[in-house]
Amino acid sequence: MVIIGGGPGGYATALYGAAAGLSIAIVELDKVGGTCLHRGCVPAKEFLETAAVFRTVAGSSQFGVTAGSDQPIAPVVDFSVSQARKQQVVDQLFKGLAGLLKGRGVTVFSGSGTLLPGHRVQVSGNDGSTTEIRGTDVVLAAGSVPRTIPGFDIDGSLVMTSDEVLALDRLPASVAVIGGGAIGCEFASMLSDLGTTVTVFEALPAILNGCDEDVVKTVARSFRKRGIDVKAGVQLQGHTPDPSGHGTVVSYSDGEKLAVDAVVVSVGRRPRSEGLVAPGTGVVVDERGFVVTDRTMRTDAEGVWAVGDVVAGTPQLAHVGFAEGIVVIKSILGEPVVPVDYDRVPWAIYCHPEVAFAGLTEAAATERGYDVVVKKDPFGGNSRARIIGDTEGLVKVVAERLPDGSTGRILGVHMVGPWVTEQLGAGYLAVNWEATADEVAQFIQPHPSLSEAFGETVQALTGRGLHVA
Repeated sequence: MVIIGGGPGGYATALYGAAAGLSIAIVELDKVGGTCLHRGCVPAKEFLETAAVFRTVAGSSQFGVTAGSDQPIAPVVDFSVSQARKQQVVDQLFKGLAGLLKGRGVTVFSGSGTLLPGHRVQVSGNDGSTTEIRGTDVVLAAGSVPRTIPGFDIDGSLVMTSDEVLALDRLPASVAVIGGGAIGCEFASMLSDLGTTVTVFEALPAILNGCDEDVVKTVARSFRKRGIDVKAGVQLQGHTPDPSGHGTVVSYSDGEKLAVDAVVVSVGRRPRSEGLVAPGTGVVVDERGFVVTDRTMRTDAEGVWAVGDVVAGTPQLAHVGFAEGIVVIKSILGEPVVPVDYDRVPWAIYCHPEVAFAGLTEAAATERGYDVVVKKDPFGGNSRARIIGDTEGLVKVVAERLPDGSTGRILGVHMVGPWVTEQLGAGYLAVNWEATADEVAQFIQPHPSLSEAFGETVQALTGRGLHVA
């Protein structure tokens, strides 16, 4: 097997296939691990953890913990130290991944790969060489790159994408974040917590499109309280750099302007499919550059598969790429395959407060014709949340109402609040096993714990809640 791309989708396919005894080569332009490890998920969450530590230290006096002899010393952030720690984490994970691939006998070619007819792959090496290799099967896993928008050309310092933000060694005093999706909200939250004045511009009526309405309201309220200015439903006209070379002025709506030190463009990602597929292969690439596959990740060309961000109509999430890679290998081996159900994959957004969900929102469930029953449990009543001093947020469970009025399947679980990205497991299983509220309510949650909020919410859906009405 030849895999073009060594990001999460590509390396997961390689590791799973190698564990099954397949002979595998990866063609990777940069470093295995891809955007997620080097310029995305991992470094972004490292900086969000820096923000969390800063918040903890800044609020430590409420726990009776102070620093200094007479007066508490206000915490400061040396972002160059944070940057160095981020790189250390990334380098350690990269070294581990490279060693794991080597240990399983995966050959890595450094360069870009182009699929040719006949399952041949041309490798344009980073050293200038050209090599042709062939696989019984070929997997396209070229990943994605940040999208840009007209009027905001990326220069890497004044106007940045996520790539450049994650390489900063000091933070700008003020920024305009263009895009209020998951990436934009994570950057807005992190930058604001570390002292940057943040304005978020979102063309849609609200931030976090696709999240449940109650979750969106909670995050928006938190952003307002922390001074993050969200301008939703606005159109941007462009920006005018200051002649002094410091900062720029963003123009939006009807002649309104905002002066900032930098602009962060976070409007999603596009597939990295340029030069990926040569003519005559039979692989279909749609008008937006995505590779078209069926539910088992097969393209229209026999023996050619695709996984990850380059695939049309799928969530651009690392763990989705992992799952798709497993589907590919099982399909090749002739094993029973359960295709990825994209409606039920877990989502995690690491802004503060965190967001996590799986399954249908209340609005989506209603649109699909379900008669729904909903229960919500705010973290304000949760013992552990009170103990750690982080009570902002809620758990919301959307379930099917049966004809007799009782509660049936759990259709969606939506969380916003402290460490919810680590709490979603039970909700994800409930949604994907199509469990009913009565079934899930049988399971005991530890007390005191944040996870009690999910258990309490489901218990309330049975009609006999404890602390939730």
